[in-house]
Amino acid sequence: MMNDSNTSNLPNSEPLPPDDFDSGTGDNHLSSDALAAQQKLAELASLQSPQNTHALQQAHSYIKKYTISQFTVKPRALLFTLLAIAITFVALVINNWFMGIVGTVITLGLSVTMLWPWWEYVVQKWLSSQDKTLLVAFVGLMVGIIGLFKFTGLGYRLVIWGRQINWEVSGTLAEWFGALGQILIAIIAVYVAWRQYVISKDLTIQQNLLTVQQNLITQQQTIDSYFQGISDLVLDEEGLLEDWPQERAIAEGRTAAIFSSVDGSGKAKIIRFLSRSKLLTPLKRDRRLGRAILDGMGGYEEDRLEGLRVIDLGVMLAAADLSHNDLRWTDLSEANLVRANLSNCDLVKTNFARTILYNANISGADLNGTRFFYGSVALASPRSRSAAPNYETGECTGAVVENADFTNVQRLSEINRQYCCAWGGEKTRATIPGGCEGIPNKLGR
Repeated sequence: MMNDSNTSNLPNSEPLPPDDFDSGTGDNHLSSDALAAQQKLAELASLQSPQNTHALQQAHSYIKKYTISQFTVKPRALLFTLLAIAITFVALVINNWFMGIVGTVITLGLSVTMLWPWWEYVVQKWLSSQDKTLLVAFVGLMVGIIGLFKFTGLGYRLVIWGRQINWEVSGTLAEWFGALGQILIAIIAVYVAWRQYVISKDLTIQQNLLTVQQNLITQQQTIDSYFQGISDLVLDEEGLLEDWPQERAIAEGRTAAIFSSVDGSGKAKIIRFLSRSKLLTPLKRDRRLGRAILDGMGGYEEDRLEGLRVIDLGVMLAAADLSHNDLRWTDLSEANLVRANLSNCDLVKTNFARTILYNANISGADLNGTRFFYGSVALASPRSRSAAPNYETGECTGAVVENADFTNVQRLSEINRQYCCAWGGEKTRATIPGGCEGIPNKLGR
């Protein structure tokens, strides 16, 4: 009822005379959307409440959009413009100065009046504030240069200097300049071709980088899938290790397959995962069921002599390139690393007991706390095919380091230096930092 009373109290608006340059807001030119917006505006005007202020502003902007985009001209204005154009042409034909001035002024005025809203819309739509600033700045620069030449006398001096030039003599110079221009064009063509080559080369390099990044992402996804698959394979529903013989065989097969499809960094990630998960460590087993035995301290009990590994690396890493990678605290005991590249690796606390490092490259690696054998250095010896290891005395528990390259290794302990000198052979002894003077060659070759 309040709305009805407010509506009845609205003043009666008398119809306004039509404008010659109506912007499309009259009754005959409003679209259905604009008419609906105008009705909404009238209703909101009757409700002078604060909560309707925002809607009123929206309606104003909505109608303003249509007044800009739907600008039209009344037929009367078009008729006046055509009449002014005709007067101007007649004045040109009969050469009447007064009629020509009147027709020209009227034509310009009417044309500018009709085009101004459209021009304003185009400027607002296509030119940003920065573009407008730059346009004004360039116009100002041109006007300033013209004024500089005009009011400082510089233009007059240039004209005088030009009159003093003997243009007949300068014709030869023009030919020389023409030849020079052709040379410059050739130089520019060579430069453009060179720039195209450089850009093409840069694009090729970027494409190669994108390919490398995509390969790294794909490799990481493959490694993540491997981690999840191994975890699901060897763990039961309660999270305990449950590795039956066939499950161990499948786990080793998956590991061997993924080692052949990833680079050195991917191999290092897999080794760290398997080592920290105790899947490379020989675990003590139940004699009947073959299950790993807990040690009572939250982990599984190790058994270096008779234990069984979940995954036995065997020859998976033979001749592998693991250089410049992090292999700290990994268990690589009894692995076959023949001709493996371990240069510049971080091998802190790595276990190489009974590992075959024959012809391996360990140059530049950090060997702080690295284990090459068990027991005492005096009794320790490399692994043997026939004799069983003795982890108390160290016999047959050491790594095979014959012909291994220890050039520039870092933080090699004294007992490890003595072991490598004793069992490395002449080629290995020549690469060990600090030399092997006074240490007998137990290998004999």
